[in-house]
Amino acid sequence: MTIVDPGAAAAAPPAATGGDAPTTDDLGEARPLRADVWRRFRRNKLAMVGLVFILLLLLAAIFAPLITPYDITDRTQSFRAPPSSEHWFGTDAIGRDVYSRVIFGARVSLRIGILATVLSLLIGVSLGAIAGFFSGWSDTVISRIIDVFLAIPYIVLAVAIATVFGKSENSVILVLGLTGWLAMARIVRSSFLSLKNLEYVEAAHALGFSRARIMFRHILPNALQPIIVYGTIAVGSAILAEAALSYLSVGPQDPTPAWGLMVSQGKGLLSNAPHLLFFPGAAIFLTVLAFVFVGDGLRDALDPKLK
Repeated sequence: MTIVDPGAAAAAPPAATGGDAPTTDDLGEARPLRADVWRRFRRNKLAMVGLVFILLLLLAAIFAPLITPYDITDRTQSFRAPPSSEHWFGTDAIGRDVYSRVIFGARVSLRIGILATVLSLLIGVSLGAIAGFFSGWSDTVISRIIDVFLAIPYIVLAVAIATVFGKSENSVILVLGLTGWLAMARIVRSSFLSLKNLEYVEAAHALGFSRARIMFRHILPNALQPIIVYGTIAVGSAILAEAALSYLSVGPQDPTPAWGLMVSQGKGLLSNAPHLLFFPGAAIFLTVLAFVFVGDGLRDALDPKLK
């Protein structure tokens, strides 16, 4: 019989079990959430294409005076001229350079789209948080207000508000902000209804935190995923809505280079000067598509189930 020294046995290395035992060196370094989201986002090629296009559009809008050969009100002697080396996108019915107006129009569309979305998010997030957190009569009142607004056709409501406040960029921002918060309020309400009963919210109540702090410091950060995704897509929707209002002569008026207004002015010259409709229409299409791509990419990147 062989006697085993206990000290030697304790010092002996563990027996192999089909592979070396894992060590801390084998564990990957934990990445912050934003790095993980960016890694998943950049794998989406369409989202990256949309992001690059939006960045280029922003740069074009910022440096528009430097990259355009004419001012938006400059007139030449060429009326409805087709695209050429002198006028890349041709000229309109009164001799203005279409390329310059499309580039400057990016300022108008992005400003309206971003500010209208910010206004609608402020209204929608606030009312949705109140409805979802407090429930009861406040939830009933806010839900019925949403139902009333949804029962009114969007264009009719937008035209009515624009008629009261006038036809300008600021009135379009106000119109889109006051009519675009409905879906956001419902999204935030449903998120708050599902989050307010979790353990960390009950712990915050037990610690005596105020309701406002619990709503906006504890619950809201955990409901940001749908807000970010919807906000990104809403910018594109607001740009498209601005184009529709300008097409109906409710938005910015001439000589403001609004893309929708340019489409409206070019629709009657489609057979003789199709470039007047094609270039501003293409700008609207590509910009809205880029924001949709980015929104879809953010939705996939922020989804914890795809991690």
